[in-house]
Amino acid sequence: MKKYNLLALAACLWMTTACSDFLELNESGYNSVEYQFSTFDRTKAVATNVYGYLKDGYSEVCSTMIDAATDDAVNAWSTNGIKGFYDGSWNTSAPIGDVWEYYYRAIAAANYFIEHCPADFPAAKYQEKYEEKLKELKLYPYEIQALRAYFHFELLKRYKNIIIADRQFTLEEVNELQPATFAEAVNWIVGECDEAAKFLPVTFKGMTSTDEVGRATKGMALALKARVLLYAASPLNSTDNQAKWLKAAKAAKAVIDLNVYQEKPGEEVINNPNSLDFIFGRWNGVSNSFESANFPIGYEGGNSGVCPSHNLVEAFDMRDGTPFDWNNPEHRNKALEPSERDPRLAQTVLMNGQTFKDKVVESFIGGMNGLPKEGASPTSYYLRKHLNEATDLTTGSATSYQHIWPLFRYAEVLLNYAEALLEATKEPDFKGTLDNVQYTVSPREAVNMIRTRVDMNAVETTGYDAFKKRLRNERRVELAFEGHRFWDIRRWMTGTSTTRIEGLSITAVKDESGKGYIYSYEKKTVQERIWEERMNYYPIQDVELFKNHNLVQNEGWESN
Repeated sequence: MKKYNLLALAACLWMTTACSDFLELNESGYNSVEYQFSTFDRTKAVATNVYGYLKDGYSEVCSTMIDAATDDAVNAWSTNGIKGFYDGSWNTSAPIGDVWEYYYRAIAAANYFIEHCPADFPAAKYQEKYEEKLKELKLYPYEIQALRAYFHFELLKRYKNIIIADRQFTLEEVNELQPATFAEAVNWIVGECDEAAKFLPVTFKGMTSTDEVGRATKGMALALKARVLLYAASPLNSTDNQAKWLKAAKAAKAVIDLNVYQEKPGEEVINNPNSLDFIFGRWNGVSNSFESANFPIGYEGGNSGVCPSHNLVEAFDMRDGTPFDWNNPEHRNKALEPSERDPRLAQTVLMNGQTFKDKVVESFIGGMNGLPKEGASPTSYYLRKHLNEATDLTTGSATSYQHIWPLFRYAEVLLNYAEALLEATKEPDFKGTLDNVQYTVSPREAVNMIRTRVDMNAVETTGYDAFKKRLRNERRVELAFEGHRFWDIRRWMTGTSTTRIEGLSITAVKDESGKGYIYSYEKKTVQERIWEERMNYYPIQDVELFKNHNLVQNEGWESN
């Protein structure tokens, strides 16, 4: 019986003729299976195609960062579709950020590769680099297996009720596929990560003549496992389940125990695949599109794009490690002074008075980058993180650079570990043995490893509740604009506390010299957003429910 690739799952549900011919062809090249897998290089090209389905977060939803749908940021342009997440227009007929079909296409491409990848090319035995290429060939299926697990998790965290696509299906099967329970999906993904991790190397450096960076490794598979189990243990999906938290802590510990990643003091970790913090990322081609979308208005070629909120700015500590307090006059007066704040603030946010591209940012009212100029930041802040300052958007002399989106960093693993172990033990300084696992790093120590990298004082807060608050804040600060906040709000079920988006109204008067300014700051509400508990999960699009009546719509979206 012919088997059908999920690549065309949607199409096959509507078109039952000539489907098999289509499914036997690569979606991009229309070459036969035999041709695609006829040499080392062609097989690698098919594997590379699967990697191509990895998404970056630079323009993930409506050509902007998903962070603009959180309390960390807004999009400067009120017409941007990202607002659909929080203005009441999100619905089942055209859900914002819908990726159901996209990731099943990615999974289909993975299954296609796994099913057809040959074990060897004996005819190439005497060709140059045969042994090296054979070693790579034997690893490809496990790399793709790890990617397939990742694609499933991207579906799971959005839709909850998903179909596990671990193989190709017949046309008859496609119409009757049953969704897995959340627990079943978690267990399957975890099992896939474990299997891939058995065979994947810790690094590809030294394994090939090209020393490729950015391929799925043992660390990537184990970091994915840790993230999946953290989500499974979180309040959205579980209630005070110590066993689940311990599984998540143990999984994160496995990454730590590899002893290959590190929070190195002073090291730049963003857009640096050679960083000791880097685990896995998505390579982008040479481009200046991200800079064009997010350089401040007032800079040639800049369109403002993602504008950090004052909510986020307040989350960064004072330089001595004291939590920032707007009601403290001393803190308020130093709010926009980078030297007085956590160094990560200036690395994340462009603030009024900072120098960027040899110009002083003027986001005060009437300034070069300030309101009422069209497209100016409504919060008075602009994005700094991920931007390559050397990029030139000047007409006629534009320059571009390559970016790599961090899908997994060691800092996240440490934060996952700290959160899971804290929730399992309720003790910030816990060290000891639980379920025959020796935990030699406490939640506090894990958090402070990250703070040491940026030369910040340790978190000394005591007590479960107080430390938990600091831990969540550290996660917000460290992982800002890396696509985590949107999901953290959901898995923690804290959406109702994130609806008021604040900014600053900045006024400026010339100082006595006439060369500088004296600034006055006033906090303002920029947006009041809608939050409903059903928004913790995406709705499954109506058309998908029509295709497969076994699918179950997520709670709260049934009659939408």
